[in-house]
Parts: sequence; structure tokens; C-alpha cells
Amino acid sequence: MRSMWKGSLSFGLVNIPVRMYTATQAKDIRFNQLHRLCHTPIKYEKKCPTCGRAVESSEIVRGYQYETGRYVIFDEEELEQFSEQTSHTIDILRFVDLQEIDPIYFDKTYYLEPADTGGKAYALLQEALFRSGKIAVARITIRSKASLAVVRVYDSVLALETIFYPDEIRDHAQLAPARVPVQDRELQMALSLIASLTEPFQPDQYQDERRLGLLELIEAKIRGREIVQIEPAEGEVPALDLMAALQASLQAQQAKNQGFEVRH
Repeated sequence: MRSMWKGSLSFGLVNIPVRMYTATQAKDIRFNQLHRLCHTPIKYEKKCPTCGRAVESSEIVRGYQYETGRYVIFDEEELEQFSEQTSHTIDILRFVDLQEIDPIYFDKTYYLEPADTGGKAYALLQEALFRSGKIAVARITIRSKASLAVVRVYDSVLALETIFYPDEIRDHAQLAPARVPVQDRELQMALSLIASLTEPFQPDQYQDERRLGLLELIEAKIRGREIVQIEPAEGEVPALDLMAALQASLQAQQAKNQGFEVRH
């Protein structure tokens, strides 16, 4: 993995040098939109419907819609004052119990790795968090945006999770709760069912069936030569075809292995 942030974890008067890595990645399969007639990828451009022409980036300003069809306009200088100063410190603010934070607050997870001479202090904080059962509430600036976060022990490393601010959690008061009386006999049956299906969480038991099925279908279409070749427009740099590259690498390795077996 390649680190996407490097700085220090501030713990009281102690600064622990760390590197941060993205802990998760979405593996959803993405499709390009092609023209049915010629299979050319569809392009999108920024176009003004009033002027009827494409708009250059230099002609675009930021607008906030405060009512339908009504905007207030901002230039970059006005917004610059609200940009967070670049900071390379994760500031621990306080410690809380993990169960005090509902999962609805969690946003994105990162791994923290000790850097340079931070190994001893990193191990000390990790062990202290583990024994106390606490997690640290912290503040971090990522790409000039300040975020609230928590630092906790995950397996054998420290993990940082950005969390939503309270006013970012949508109010559910307008939803109609169930107000149907629960019968004791039905409740006992439900509790028995829950007990019968309760077991330790084993994430390896679960997989994305849709994605695996799509990958099988894609491979089948490649093997069946159900493909189209798109020639790049003049002056256009062709995009890397990841699937084709992986397929070619796999075939090359298989051929290499077969040749090795023949020689032996």
C-alpha cells in the first residue's frame, strides 16, 4: 500500500510520527456508456443551456442555491478564508468508550503505521487503548478539510475513522415508529430465533455475489470474443484497459509456467 498522508499523532505532550493508509476500497464493477451504433464511449462536457455552448473552466464560478432558482455567487478569494490550513497532526482531544458512539457516525477508515522513530510511543498508545477499552476522539485535516475522527485499536494496528458531525446526522423524528403492542409469546419466539442464529462474526463467510457473478460473465464474454475494439480519436491517449492487461499478464504467466514444465 502507498501512504496517502504523513504526519504525527499528538497524544498529550507526545508526538508520534505516523503514516496513514486507506483501509477500505470499493470493488463495485463500473461500466462505461457506449454509443449503441458505433460503440464509441460517450463524452460529457460542461455546457451552458442558456448560451448553448461549452463553458471553459475560467468562466465557471461557485454558487449556493438558497431558494429554488436563486443563488449567491462566490469567487475563490472569498472561499479561501474558509480553507483549513494544511496540518500534519492528528490531535487527540479526549477519550471515550467505544459503545458511546453509534455506528451511524462512522464514515471512512484509515490505518495508522508508526513512522521513523515513533515505534515505542505508538506501541505505548496502542497498548493503553487496548487495556483501557477506550478510543480517542481526534481532529485531523485531510486535503484542506478538517474532520472529526476517532483512533482505536484494530487487530494489530491503530485505525483512524473519520466521523460525521452531529448536525450531519439526519433527523428521524418525522418517521413513523411502530406502535404495535408486542405479545410475550411472539417475543420469546423471536428471541429464540435470534439465539439460534447467533455466532461469532466471521467476515470471510460473506461475499459480494453480484460482483462475482458479473466478473464471471465478463470473463465468459472475453473468452467468447464478445468484444468490440475502439480506436482512439486522433491525438487522444488511449486509457489503460485494466481487464485486458490482467488477462494478458495471466496468459503470459501461464505460458511461462507451461514452458518451464516442458523443459523439466
